[in-house]
Amino acid sequence: MAKKQHPYPEVAMGLEPGPFHSRIAERNVQHSWMNWMGFASPGVLDTVEFEYFAIRNQCTLFDISPMCKYEIEGRDAETVVNRLVTRDVAKLKPGRVAYVIWCDEDGNVVDDGTVFRLSQDRFRLCCQEPQLAWLNDIAWGFDVAVTDASRAVAALSLQGPTSFATLRQAGLGELADLAPFGIRDIAMGEITITVSRTGFTGDLGYELWTAPEHAPQLWDGLMEAGRLHGIRPIGYAAVEMARIEAGFLLPRADFLSSQTALRTDRPRNPLELGLDWLVHFDKPHFNGKRALEKLRHMGVARKLVAIEIDGDKAAHNALVYHGRKREVGMVTSALWSPTCKRNIAFAWLEAPFHDKRANNLWVEIYLQRELEWQRRMARCRIVEKPFFVHSRRTATPPGEF
Repeated sequence: MAKKQHPYPEVAMGLEPGPFHSRIAERNVQHSWMNWMGFASPGVLDTVEFEYFAIRNQCTLFDISPMCKYEIEGRDAETVVNRLVTRDVAKLKPGRVAYVIWCDEDGNVVDDGTVFRLSQDRFRLCCQEPQLAWLNDIAWGFDVAVTDASRAVAALSLQGPTSFATLRQAGLGELADLAPFGIRDIAMGEITITVSRTGFTGDLGYELWTAPEHAPQLWDGLMEAGRLHGIRPIGYAAVEMARIEAGFLLPRADFLSSQTALRTDRPRNPLELGLDWLVHFDKPHFNGKRALEKLRHMGVARKLVAIEIDGDKAAHNALVYHGRKREVGMVTSALWSPTCKRNIAFAWLEAPFHDKRANNLWVEIYLQRELEWQRRMARCRIVEKPFFVHSRRTATPPGEF
């Protein structure tokens, strides 16, 4: 069968190819690329609907190599990481992963990410924004080495109901007892990879980490193993849909890092983001602890909440009103969820309207119909997140799918 040709000639994008680029480019019939930390990352490979439903019904591959990755190693590694993040990582055992946030001295969030405790004195921090300078400042004076491993580690996210079936077909069946947020080194043919039971979709899934030179073998092995399990490479657009359903927040979409915000009133703290459960006030000093202790007694003027909206029109960038008249907030991420069959969104609401008991809330949605804009007011209500919850995400061993 002849290779499908794109109707337009390929133009240099000024973006660096990642370790899986040659494999992804073969399947990117849309020629849709986006900039992720200077790397060419696929937006949509084929059809976003097919890619989204593959996450929820089959299994998918998404290249997460452009993610920022930092190694913190040495006698004081635990002390440094615990000083950085708000969560108590002293309780994190080797071979485990934790979702974390870290703040500046004013208590505003710098970024969120995951901490991998690879051994007693070695950690890996994965995040969206560059943090090397920040980490070096935190580590100053401690017996620890901080290394930018972003280009030294290639990674794939394997997500969906048949993700474990694919791993088992690839000879990795011993991962059946790997619990959520667990890590394990394992041989896959002639290469060694690290597998973590983590992901950004709220579904059963794994992330696989290896050296860049082993990227082609990892990709080819998974694609062959998943052939009968509906494996499909996907782009960012489908991941974004699953991300909203799973209730995960995204920097630059749902909140601004205190490092990138230009206005002093734009950064947000964990209490406003609904992430106060990640702040362990009973542990030793960490960045922003004093400010957060003060804020938790003062209360917050605004809060990011999950809302459900009447109708089926996504409320992208919508304003939120009380009683159709008073503007009380704005929507950050929105989606008509094909799986949940709900019109869902995250929204910033000012006090007292971020309280779950608030009623008479409306969103203002603008739709374009044959070149004419229409304004619609739709009732909304505050709900619990995540929107999508499935027992297979935490089942150990994973079920047969």
